[in-house]
Amino acid sequence: MNLKHRIILTLAGAMLSACAQHGLADEPAKSEPLKALLITGGCCHDYTQQKQILSEGISARANVNWCVIQQGGSSLNTKIPLYNNPDWAKGFDVVVHDECFAEVKDLDWIERILKPHREGVPAVLLHCAMHCYRGKTDEWFKFCGVTSHRHGAQYPFDVVNLAKANPIMEGFGDHWVTPNEELYQVAKVWPNTVPLAQAKSRETKKDEVLVWTNTYGQGRVFGTTIGHHNGTISQKVYLDMVTRGLLWAAGKLDKEHLHPLNPADRIALPDPTPKAEMKKAEAKE
Repeated sequence: MNLKHRIILTLAGAMLSACAQHGLADEPAKSEPLKALLITGGCCHDYTQQKQILSEGISARANVNWCVIQQGGSSLNTKIPLYNNPDWAKGFDVVVHDECFAEVKDLDWIERILKPHREGVPAVLLHCAMHCYRGKTDEWFKFCGVTSHRHGAQYPFDVVNLAKANPIMEGFGDHWVTPNEELYQVAKVWPNTVPLAQAKSRETKKDEVLVWTNTYGQGRVFGTTIGHHNGTISQKVYLDMVTRGLLWAAGKLDKEHLHPLNPADRIALPDPTPKAEMKKAEAKE
């Protein structure tokens, strides 16, 4: 091989290497899917459809696998079997609370739910989760980041973006007019809460915080009171926001995780509900 051929081969190899490196730089680095637990059930909402809208919509945007648990029927006063496992949150990267059990007031039970979050398990709180577990203390509301006891009539409202530079609100725009929805009335915003969006209430004439972040103990919390109707949570702007909020809570709002779950990586995560408790619950139904 003469010198000319050697130079040509060396240059060709360098060009191929550069092209390969450029291609890899444009693609997200390989990462393991996050392990998310979605807890849903209780009163007043179409949780059967909403669990699918949320889990599928988020996994279409982020590298997330799910354990989806719907328990408690349509009652406001059910202690769901999941929480009988003291390690119910163990092994999950983030927990989404989308349940509605306002009449469960047992403080020991509430503490069982709060403990892993206070110790660092990230949380996402959606809609009626803010009206759950109304015990004789404010600990649940402290975890949520806002205190709310009621909502007004259903109507479309204008959600104003208060934090355009916040990565959770990227792509949200200046504002978003919801479909027919419930606007929760917020009695208190807790000290660790950072409001991200608000809307004017027809009833209170106040700007009600309805998207925020919070810190509870060692755990990050993302919350929104929006999300009563299927038509609302199906909207792109809503799913984009909740996806980014979930990744932020888990400390993974980055290119490595902000891409659709690869179908080859999709698995159903194990249900941590004690089998004996599940059998008891099934026997009551």
